[in-house]
Amino acid sequence: MNRQQRSNLIEYQPRSFNAGTVEHINAQWIFFDEETEEAALIEEFAHQEVEVQRNSKWCKGILLDDGNIQTGKEILSLTDQEMIRIRKQLIYSFERLLDELNDEAFVQFIQTLNSLKFSLYDCIYCYNHLTFLDHKAGRSGVNFLIFDNEENICSVQHHFDYYEIQMDRFELTLNNGKRTVVERIS
Repeated sequence: MNRQQRSNLIEYQPRSFNAGTVEHINAQWIFFDEETEEAALIEEFAHQEVEVQRNSKWCKGILLDDGNIQTGKEILSLTDQEMIRIRKQLIYSFERLLDELNDEAFVQFIQTLNSLKFSLYDCIYCYNHLTFLDHKAGRSGVNFLIFDNEENICSVQHHFDYYEIQMDRFELTLNNGKRTVVERIS
């Protein structure tokens, strides 16, 4: 699996955007999140990926400091009451963990998480023990993750043992008591 295929699996996860409308108030652009109804200055999201709805389709671009959106060679200006989506950011330690997983463990983990109605973007906590270990020697330990999809909570223990063979074991436990174990040895 190449880097682009991994990126696509991450990019097309459910709940990967905060959606809402923008309003121009007191010479500032304000983003109103449709889910949480919270307001934020649009400049807080500068240089992040956004999508703006134009002519019933979503145009992807990068939010500039001045509130405009760079879409390739074109620059779009925001209009009052316009719908936009702002790409959520994954927790840094979680991104690093996903990078460390081999392709099979990466795909199995995402598929299992998605089958339980969770998205990678539901991760609210990640302790990545792998980042503290020497890559030259064999590595083993446990990573801890918490996911919240606003309906359920999922606790994940990722047991890893990377010596002659690579072993990844994901133990997923939901707040309703449902448990799932996925193990990959290669």
